[in-house]
Amino acid sequence: MIALLVQAGAAESLTAAEGRLALWGDLSLADPIFLVALPLAWLALWFGRGRAGRAKGRVPAVPADLGGRTLAQRLSFLPTLLQAVALSLVVVALARPLRGDVRTTSVSEGVDIAAVIDRSSSMTVQDMDYEQRTDRGRTRLEVVQEVVSDFATRRMTDREGNADRVAVFSFARYPQILCPFTLDVDSVRGFVDSIEPAMGGTPEDGTGIGMALAKAVAVLRQSDADSKVVVLLTDGEETVHAIEPEEVIPMAAEEGIKVYTVFAARYVPNSFGRWVDADRAQMDTMRRIAEETGGVFFRAKDQAGLEAAYAKIEELERTPREEERSIDQYDLYPRLLLAGVAVYAAAWLLASTWLRRIA
Repeated sequence: MIALLVQAGAAESLTAAEGRLALWGDLSLADPIFLVALPLAWLALWFGRGRAGRAKGRVPAVPADLGGRTLAQRLSFLPTLLQAVALSLVVVALARPLRGDVRTTSVSEGVDIAAVIDRSSSMTVQDMDYEQRTDRGRTRLEVVQEVVSDFATRRMTDREGNADRVAVFSFARYPQILCPFTLDVDSVRGFVDSIEPAMGGTPEDGTGIGMALAKAVAVLRQSDADSKVVVLLTDGEETVHAIEPEEVIPMAAEEGIKVYTVFAARYVPNSFGRWVDADRAQMDTMRRIAEETGGVFFRAKDQAGLEAAYAKIEELERTPREEERSIDQYDLYPRLLLAGVAVYAAAWLLASTWLRRIA
């Protein structure tokens, strides 16, 4: 029996029992009613020892005064104390102590984010650090790459144990998907950093906003995410006209895809070739795309403005999080039962040998 108890007490066992009486920390009792047996056990032990004492008093076996008390006589109370401890451990074991292991998981509805980045030749203009006068050698595209990479990292490596999937698209005259939806942040950063601007005056150069948006919407249509978002960044107007951006707006709206648009440029060339601040008319298309799909339009003239735009998008696209709490209960009674048997055995051994009493 002792061997079985040792095996049972070696490790806590998972149980379906529920704690009915909380103690402290993660401890509780499943059957606290058994605690009423504790004073009864002590009373029975006291009564039994009392009767033995009275019997000894009536029939003295040795003279009352034999001089100083021996060590065994001074420790004669020890078997009784150990029996009391053993009975207490057994009663507490009957009350079935449990240790609760609380697990909390965070559940997210999930977001798929398509990051669409303009790589037309105008993205080589160096005007995003103009006021800061730092790193003035960087192009618009280089500033965008840094900000978008940081945005993707924050979305993917998560807040509260959750992560969103991100895909990377680039476009000049034609769109291209560089990285499909993934949770691999290193891949996303690598593809964003690898974007190269189109060479001016070549067939690949241009600003095909409509085609790029149509490509992102088509890919998101295959997604089963509860929330679908496009973050479209460009520094100019539609110049290709193969698919007009206005033609894609109903497609995105029908699929429940929100499009956030970012116009990233401090200056744009006018009809005389001079660089001037962009006027409202040049950004109207980007505004319409955002407004009619439930997104927001942003104008970023420098890196700080671009970072603020992506930070606002991140804030607006925080998804509902729900916490699920579960408790795994583990039985502790085998250990207490084992300890009770061991203590009682020690009491019996002492009472039968070194601390044996003559009745």
